[in-house]
Amino acid sequence: MAKSIVSAVLEKLSSLLMIPGEIKHNFELALALEEEMGKVIAHFQDIQSVLQDAESKQVKDANVRNWLKKLKDVAYDVDDVLDEWNSEKLKSQIEKEQKEARNFPLLKKMRNSISSFTFQTILYYKIASKLNGVNEQLDTIATEKDRYKFGLEKVVEEPRRLITASFIDDEEVYGRCQETKILVNMLVAENSSGGGLKLPVISIMGMGGIGKTTLAQLVYNHSDVECHFDKRIWICVSDPFNEIRIAKEILEAFKGESSNLVGKDNILQEIRSHVSGKKVLLVLDDVWSEDATRWEQLKTSLKHCSPGSRILITTRNEKVAIIMGTTSPNLFLLNTLSLEECWSLLSRRAYYGRTREESENLDDIGRKIAEKCQGLPLAAKILGGLLRFKRTREQWQNVLDSEMWDIEEAEQDLFPPLFLSYYELPSALKQCISYCAVFPKGMILRKDELIKLWMAQDYLKGVRCEEMEIVGEEYFDELHMRSFFQDFRGDELDSDIIKYKMHDLIHDFLLVLMKTECVMLVNHDSEELKLDLSCERARYGTLIRKEAAPTEPNIFRFRKLRSLLIDSSYHDTSSLRLYLPRLFDQLTCLRTLNLSNGLFRNSIEELPDEIGKLVHLRYLNLKNNKKLKELPESLCGLCNLQTLNLKWCDSLKELPCGIGKIINLRHLENDQTNLSLMAIPKGIGRLTNLQTLGLFVVTSNSDTSSLGDLQNLIHLRGLLKISGLGAVCDVTEAEKAELENKKGLRTLILDFTISKGLMSNRWQRDDGRLLEALRPPPYLEELEIWWYSSPTISANWMMGLTKLSHVSLGYCLHLKSLPPLGKLPSLESLYIGGRSRVEKVSVEFLGVEREEILAPSSSLESPSSSVIAFPSLKHFEFEFFDLEEWEDWVPLTSREEHISIMPRLCSLTINSCPKLKALPCYVLHNTSLKQLNISQSPILSERCRKETGEDWLKISHIPSIMIDSVRIQVNCSSVEEFGVLQFQPLHSSSLSSNFSQN
Repeated sequence: MAKSIVSAVLEKLSSLLMIPGEIKHNFELALALEEEMGKVIAHFQDIQSVLQDAESKQVKDANVRNWLKKLKDVAYDVDDVLDEWNSEKLKSQIEKEQKEARNFPLLKKMRNSISSFTFQTILYYKIASKLNGVNEQLDTIATEKDRYKFGLEKVVEEPRRLITASFIDDEEVYGRCQETKILVNMLVAENSSGGGLKLPVISIMGMGGIGKTTLAQLVYNHSDVECHFDKRIWICVSDPFNEIRIAKEILEAFKGESSNLVGKDNILQEIRSHVSGKKVLLVLDDVWSEDATRWEQLKTSLKHCSPGSRILITTRNEKVAIIMGTTSPNLFLLNTLSLEECWSLLSRRAYYGRTREESENLDDIGRKIAEKCQGLPLAAKILGGLLRFKRTREQWQNVLDSEMWDIEEAEQDLFPPLFLSYYELPSALKQCISYCAVFPKGMILRKDELIKLWMAQDYLKGVRCEEMEIVGEEYFDELHMRSFFQDFRGDELDSDIIKYKMHDLIHDFLLVLMKTECVMLVNHDSEELKLDLSCERARYGTLIRKEAAPTEPNIFRFRKLRSLLIDSSYHDTSSLRLYLPRLFDQLTCLRTLNLSNGLFRNSIEELPDEIGKLVHLRYLNLKNNKKLKELPESLCGLCNLQTLNLKWCDSLKELPCGIGKIINLRHLENDQTNLSLMAIPKGIGRLTNLQTLGLFVVTSNSDTSSLGDLQNLIHLRGLLKISGLGAVCDVTEAEKAELENKKGLRTLILDFTISKGLMSNRWQRDDGRLLEALRPPPYLEELEIWWYSSPTISANWMMGLTKLSHVSLGYCLHLKSLPPLGKLPSLESLYIGGRSRVEKVSVEFLGVEREEILAPSSSLESPSSSVIAFPSLKHFEFEFFDLEEWEDWVPLTSREEHISIMPRLCSLTINSCPKLKALPCYVLHNTSLKQLNISQSPILSERCRKETGEDWLKISHIPSIMIDSVRIQVNCSSVEEFGVLQFQPLHSSSLSSNFSQN
């Protein structure tokens, strides 16, 4: 990692070689600055040439490791000096532009110029002095370098990368057939009850990376296991063992929704009632805790399961298995893979894209490398990914002969393959993966969030003027391909949100690698934190606040921290208010600061002005600080800030007036502040790097931003919500916004309320014209329209959104007819809710042209030539609040039966439609429908009543039917697969609030 840090510093130094014009007249200062910079560059270039050899030798030589640590410390210090220099230049430029814009009198301009000149001179003297001190340290480091006689770096030609069609399936398993068979039998055989125990606990035990979780997954999804148990539940436990969280997840698995219960006893009582009479399999993956008291009460609540229930745990520690209640017959010791199985796993990756002849030429060496994996599946995956890019026998032989195999510090010889794969990474990727040591073990992270953290540390430098976020995607994908990240899963309603977890083995490896640079602090039971003095110059820190006080001040000893993640999942952030001024005053090297709150109502209420001292800060996370009311103006002096996360800060009334000065801001995440945020300050239009803007509030106040200020924000992407559109009187402002040119937007939420959600004078608005002017980009995927007041939605652009997959129409109070949404070819989910004046859902809603309706269905036509309305729709929900007007959902006539309607529909919800007379036949006879939910619609409820209802025979094929909250028909497999009745629109969180105000 030293090589990547030195390279980054050299790149910055090269960009600053030209002496600033404002000090050229000061010959002495200019010469001193130029001389000191030249010396630093010369030192680093000299050292850089031997770093590849040094990083290889540090594996076995502690002296070399110590030398590299000194070098990295100096490189970090130089980087801080250069960043301070750049920051001051940028701030000076911003201030100059603002003063010129104000058109000051000539005399005042002269005074400002003199003041600026004096400040710049003092700054450059300070920089020259600091560089002089750095050069003295580098003199010593350069002298020590010569003792180790490092070899010069050799130029190695990069192997040609194969072009692949898709990623390899990482989930494919080799071996474990016999182990699976034994474990399945232990779970389902009635005579394997563990010596008559009511609820036997079976433990899979083995070292990290051996495949315990994989085996548990194989068993969990085995067909015999699926059939045997009434309910299967999978919980990832990790460390610490949080019995409340585990209990809530168990309860949520039974109820199918989040639980609002509080108090351990209430939750355990509810679990007891749900498990009673059911045969349950509970898998607890990755258990570490040796505290028996945390497990006993939870286990007691589970003992009311039916006989034959089982608990299956995975753990590295036999003591943990015994504490959890595992008896000797139920302790399953997992062995390594056989050599042949390990070779199969490794060769599958290593030989991808090669011919048979090429593969056979490498077989003998490859099998020897497989032996080095020692039967560990994770090691085989990683080495296979590494060898995929090694094209010659010589390169494979170098891998086999590497001295890195025998690293003494590796836990039970698990780390050598990881060290080798790490050192084969490009320098930039080494930085990225090394940073991940800062996260607590087992932590689930979002891909997009990790990229922002990398960006804040300046790891994402594009080589072709690429955006940093794109570079981050490429880096992440390559690390994924090399198996450094696992356990990917996509959110059902947003496949772009990817979550992952690092394998424990990789996390342990990174902690060893970063032990002098990364510090993890846990304050627990009011004990003083035990600090290693050698870590006081650590650069990356995490503080886990298990106690609210008094140990936070210990963090102040780590004054060189560049990243500080404060975990407040145990205690809210309100207790931090006493320490924040000092923290901001002393930890001035921070690039990353996470002050996000857990799921607590209490939080910090304000940020101190000292936040302005964090001149290097790029990433500030204040998420979930629900009592935070305002941000200080000093925040606007952080000209390097790239990410500001304000999600769920739902007491925040305004943003600082000078926000337009944060010109490097790329992500302003202010989602879920719509009920408190009153306006967006003027100047937002100057943030031309902005990619994320969760919420834009429109007002009629001329002192705040207007829709037209969105014009220059052409890089916006992802989600954008515009609220307060009811305050827009000039449609040309909407045209100026030029939403159509923001090609990266994928989700657009248009809220036609005015400030605070009030609805006065709505009838005087022409929302139809305004909606037409808000034409979105053609690649939009999700559209939501709320509180729209016109009687029709006739925007010409809507039917041209061929990628649109989700639409919500909510509280369109004056809407009399629905738009022809059946024309949208990609529409998968449709939500229509709130209140409206719709009386009839007619054929026009299907989006079928009159010519198509009248066209006779020819017997010679193939079925594929039929007209299809809503060809992709899967989830459809009508959720009104006493829609008195809607009576008819018009069915097709005999002339229209050639039209195919909603052929992929999986779920339909009808709520609060008391006058609706019947569902059309194309719904009743829809064979793809898996869930039907009808509530507060008495006529429909009676027609669909089980056995006796007029429409029962027409709907009895539907696997899951719920009438007025009573499930009258259920097919468990269908409910699990199509559990979509929980679907909510993106904007649903504000429904109740807006409704209560009208």
